[in-house]
Amino acid sequence: MRLKIENLSKTYPNGVQALKNVTLDIPTGMFGLLGPNGAGKSTLMRTIATLQEADEGSIHLDNLDVLTEKEEVRKLLGYLPQDFGVYPKVSAEDMLDHVAVLKGITNGRERKEIVDTLLKQTNLQADRKKNLGGFSGGMKQRFGIAQALLGNPRLIIVDEPTAGLDPTERNRFLNLLSEIGENVIVILSTHIVADVSDLCSNMAIISKGEVVLKGSPTELLATISGKVWEKTIDKTEMDAYKANYNFLSSRLFAGQPTIRVLADSQPDDSFQGVEANLEDLYFSRGEIAAAEENALVEG
Repeated sequence: MRLKIENLSKTYPNGVQALKNVTLDIPTGMFGLLGPNGAGKSTLMRTIATLQEADEGSIHLDNLDVLTEKEEVRKLLGYLPQDFGVYPKVSAEDMLDHVAVLKGITNGRERKEIVDTLLKQTNLQADRKKNLGGFSGGMKQRFGIAQALLGNPRLIIVDEPTAGLDPTERNRFLNLLSEIGENVIVILSTHIVADVSDLCSNMAIISKGEVVLKGSPTELLATISGKVWEKTIDKTEMDAYKANYNFLSSRLFAGQPTIRVLADSQPDDSFQGVEANLEDLYFSRGEIAAAEENALVEG
């Protein structure tokens, strides 16, 4: 199974160009789509999920034309959007049974077996009789994946699935995605760098509707290997370092900021070389760093 996206573009009526000639080749396995909020990730996910139209370009799932053969694509698709509603007074078991009927699983015994299997797989069996309104954020996300897995999909799309989850729920959810991604295409759309570095063998970075980097994390990290430098500075020096260096990121340690910069050689003796990580790669794109900073200011 392979998903091929070629020259996909989308402009909304308000003039915002959400996608600009996006081209991606996505094989079976976990694929990470990384980018800041507002980068166009959700627009791309909704278009692949047959929920909105593109202005230009094509999408093919093997021999299926995603943009014109929507009903056939939906039979192979599982989708967990960033925000999805649940009926708060319906139990997880009953809701899954209902969705299974909607997906065409009409045999009662078969449906019960499938629902039981999915509840076990998503670690919700003990909560099967609990109303969805009483679920935690992580439980709702796992229930969302259970819904997405109904009908044995070959393409699964998850949009910002770990946002707002506590560390325990996040790890449980990511482990579940990793298991699922062994045999199907799973597209993980997120702005959380660690989600992609932990799971995905292939990835792309999107910013302002354009793909700015794509490949395997290992190959992409090789492009900045030996070029990331770290230094602890005084808080009052932060603006000067941002202005004079290719600034990547900063974190506080014992109340003092430790900064990371990108440079072909050691900027000076006060910097020490560090191993590059996916977050460094992410912020090495200046347009992404600016978008993240603007999001923080606007938020």
